[in-house]
Amino acid sequence: MGQATKANKLAALPIFFAFLCMGFGDVVGPLTSQVQEAFKLSNFAAGLLTFMGFIMFGLLSIPMGLIQDRIGKKKVLIYGLVIALVGLILPIIGQFSSFVILLVSILLLGAGATCLQVAGNPIMRDVSPEGKYSRNLSLGQFVKAIGSLSGSLIPLVAGRYFGLDWKVLFPIYAVLIALTIVYILLTKVEEKKSDENAKPATLSSCLSLLTNGYILAMVMGIFLYVGAEVSMSSKLPNYLADVFNYDITKLGLLGTLFFFISVMAGRFFGSIILNWMSPKKFLVLTTILSIAGNLLLFIAPSEMVAFIAIFIVGFGFANIFPLIFSITVDSLPEKANEISGLMVTAIIGGAFVPLAFGVVADMTNNIVAGFAVPLVCLLYILAIAFNKRKA
Repeated sequence: MGQATKANKLAALPIFFAFLCMGFGDVVGPLTSQVQEAFKLSNFAAGLLTFMGFIMFGLLSIPMGLIQDRIGKKKVLIYGLVIALVGLILPIIGQFSSFVILLVSILLLGAGATCLQVAGNPIMRDVSPEGKYSRNLSLGQFVKAIGSLSGSLIPLVAGRYFGLDWKVLFPIYAVLIALTIVYILLTKVEEKKSDENAKPATLSSCLSLLTNGYILAMVMGIFLYVGAEVSMSSKLPNYLADVFNYDITKLGLLGTLFFFISVMAGRFFGSIILNWMSPKKFLVLTTILSIAGNLLLFIAPSEMVAFIAIFIVGFGFANIFPLIFSITVDSLPEKANEISGLMVTAIIGGAFVPLAFGVVADMTNNIVAGFAVPLVCLLYILAIAFNKRKA
């Protein structure tokens, strides 16, 4: 038993590194405003970066879920890292002179992140001790949050102390991903199969899961959660600028940076809390916390209260994704690959929900009113958190 536990820990370490690399895909958020300024882009052209960053989640997730059912999660994990590495190298070779090459780079980075999400979330179950999947997945998402945070933090530090800009992210990310590829290749991972006689997953078997009301509700939960998170991380700079007159070019990123810091903290503490609290109870608790922080944004009378609200929202948001994911997979573990494909496809909500945010904000001519959109998303998630049904 002791040797098995030690083997699990050794196998889990490179998977946590893969989660760190997974977070690099979130660079598209903080990168957008900086690239827009560097290339003097219109808002529409800058929006293409976000589109490229998320479109592959919609196009690749289910196919990759089916492929990994045949070739294994570890191989798909490595393919994702290689694709992301190629995407990071392209603009370096082109000396960051072409916006088109940068778009292709973000597209490949998004494709790599898609593969990492499809394979990384279920493979964490393979390397986790019995009953510790939700805890380890939250811890993995904490590590991912470090990768996400780096997209805002590294350019700020590089600019202040070394006179560098956002371009420094690409060689740093490329080196870390290359090292992770080597680490995973050298690590043995025992992938669990619930039924050796089960037929390989197909597109039909994957989509048929959506006829299960429970699975459909949970997939929609991921769609709305990711949309709410992207709305928060991308619109908080505008919120601080409009409500508290922040200079968005100098201080606007503080809102996004603080949001990611609170998400990172929430995932760390979540991995501890899940040692003694059930995933379903914790999902209810953390969603209520998110709703409270969201409501506080509407009435924040000062910058201090606004940042407290941002912290509460991020802290509450932190564990919603891994909780919904792990609860759903544990309800039907023999369909882990199909569920993973559906769940990661739902990440495309990050491309659509922010559009609804923008429509509400434009119609009311009030950025604060737009936060009603993520609030509605959270209310839906609270409803499914109270749902006692199983797949």
